[in-house]
Amino acid sequence: MSAKPTNRPSKYQVFLLWSNDTVSQCRDVRKFFKEFNKKTAKPEFGVTFEIIDHCFDTDDKGHPGAVPAEELLVKSKDTLALTIGLCTDDETSLNPYTVDKAQHQLDLVVESAQQNKFHQAIWFVLRQQDLEREQIAGEIHDLLRLPEGLKPDNVCLFNEGDKFADVLADNLTKLLSGDDRPWIEDENAAVHAIEAARRQKMEKLVQLGIDPWGHRFDDQQAITDVRALEGEITEQKTTSEGGREQTVYSGPKVRVAGRIVLMRPTGKLIFINLVDRTGTIQLFLGQAQVGERNWDIAQCLDLGDIIGVDGELKKTKTGELTIFVEELHFLTKTLEAPPEKHKGITDPELRQRMRYVDLAYGEGVLERFVQRTQIVRSIRETLVGEGYFEIEGPTLHTIAGGAAARPFETFHNALGMPLVMRIALELHLKRLLVGGMERVFELGRVYRNEGISPRHNPEFTMLEVYQAYGNYETMMDLTQNVIVNALDAIGAGRKVPFGDKEIDFTPPFERRCYRDLLAEHAGIDPANDAEVIACAKKLGLDTEGKHPDVVRNEIFEETVEDKLVGPIFVIDYPASICPLTKRKAGQPEIAERFELFIHGMELANAYTELNDPDLQEKLFRTQLEGMAEEDSMARMDTDFVRALRNGMPPAGGLGIGIDRLVMLLTNSSTIREVILFPLLRHEAT
Repeated sequence: MSAKPTNRPSKYQVFLLWSNDTVSQCRDVRKFFKEFNKKTAKPEFGVTFEIIDHCFDTDDKGHPGAVPAEELLVKSKDTLALTIGLCTDDETSLNPYTVDKAQHQLDLVVESAQQNKFHQAIWFVLRQQDLEREQIAGEIHDLLRLPEGLKPDNVCLFNEGDKFADVLADNLTKLLSGDDRPWIEDENAAVHAIEAARRQKMEKLVQLGIDPWGHRFDDQQAITDVRALEGEITEQKTTSEGGREQTVYSGPKVRVAGRIVLMRPTGKLIFINLVDRTGTIQLFLGQAQVGERNWDIAQCLDLGDIIGVDGELKKTKTGELTIFVEELHFLTKTLEAPPEKHKGITDPELRQRMRYVDLAYGEGVLERFVQRTQIVRSIRETLVGEGYFEIEGPTLHTIAGGAAARPFETFHNALGMPLVMRIALELHLKRLLVGGMERVFELGRVYRNEGISPRHNPEFTMLEVYQAYGNYETMMDLTQNVIVNALDAIGAGRKVPFGDKEIDFTPPFERRCYRDLLAEHAGIDPANDAEVIACAKKLGLDTEGKHPDVVRNEIFEETVEDKLVGPIFVIDYPASICPLTKRKAGQPEIAERFELFIHGMELANAYTELNDPDLQEKLFRTQLEGMAEEDSMARMDTDFVRALRNGMPPAGGLGIGIDRLVMLLTNSSTIREVILFPLLRHEAT
């Protein structure tokens, strides 16, 4: 919200039109503005609102009632903010005047209303006839013979038994606190006004003896389970006194709790849409049906409030499945207004920063994170079902090993030693293979002090799995099973959408050699170093001082990865860039390694694990030419080498990025959309 000029007026006018049938409501309007000026307008906005009275009823001689002074109307020409109309829907009570002077007064008001773009007209109509809102809105202007400029922007209906002061406060607070109002200078003023109105309702709850923060509420049913009871509803055809056939429904008693996301008050009735983690259902609150105390509580409800209800599951006349409320339980007052119904929070960073609001009101957001938990649970069940043990490895490491990444550094004060946050789970899991835990896995957080992108977050979830007596082919089969079972867990088929594309997860996944793909897409012979260097220079890649395999891999990333639709296992990488991987029998230049790619995104990485302690020590000490330190796994870990000297069985190892997997299975475009609380800059920056 942009700041308004500081020279704006300190007083605005409200034109109040009323009839003799609405004298008490007229008093309520005056009381409202007295309190609103004192508690909100003056302290929050720095302005006050002045009422200009005008009674449009006439006496027996056709003379108008209260007519404002012409000077006051002229003075308000630039500052007329609002026209409020009070009347009934009974045409016989609308006795519009015809005196020229009175009509002239209205002409002045209309001129002001047309001049001030911020002017709005709202009519509060006391219902005395059985007319629909649309009928009244369409006819009120003609019934009153008002000028076109005073046609109501909004019509609010109320009944004799309603507390008009509350109806008035609800509507006018929102109207006067809109961020487009010219008296709002402070960008938070509108928010403060809305919160003040909600706090007033909270105080009313306290006065009613209700704790606005609720208490334990047992035995509530999930809304989806309640909706499943629709078949228990019975219907009976009856005839009304007027001979009209009607359907009467009866159904089971139910008890639900949730958040109010839509509320439609219509006089002595309120329709509410209530949502919980499983779904949405409509509530019907009738003053006659719930009694005075529950009705008083209902007048304190706002969008976003959390309530519980007991009632009967039935259908409305239009066939809408609805809980007809018998008892209302207030569970939590919401002090901040929810986002707009059809827009939600549109700013991506704000959605991630205020994930609690995004979950509560964002379409499909809660479902996506529920699917994430289902996917993770499925992975655990798959692995446990195949005899793997889940362990919890240390998060603080002395050496950043097991991956090529820059770590987050920290310091242990009591031990007086520098430490790093783990960048991988691998080396401790392989120590457990040495100890006899033949099948182990960990689902855990890892931390890499690197860039942020749609596919990268500094803190993310990894799955690493190790199986004694297996190899990288064992891990390919396991990877397929993990993914297919995860799809089943969220109720997806083998073909799922991803943006404007489709992913076909039907096993078996394609398998292609690294070297063949490089030859196919880069158009070179990967074994010919001269062709490799020439291709790199053509692509604008720096080759000076770099090992040929480092150059090959850069060409692969540049020319191949984006073309891999997949799911595709890319197998048999250059051994020199895989220091933790066993060499292929008879081909020491090839490592038994695969990466799983889907639409250009690396999802999984797996090896036949190197268990030769002497070769492992040599590779730890070898830094490939041209490879940056943070891109290399060549970090000496003497304790891990010592573990290998105690004998680690041949094994296959697998790593899967859980966040990326969830992205692909839930059709999410960025990694931040599947992480509940991604790392963000400080809000002040």
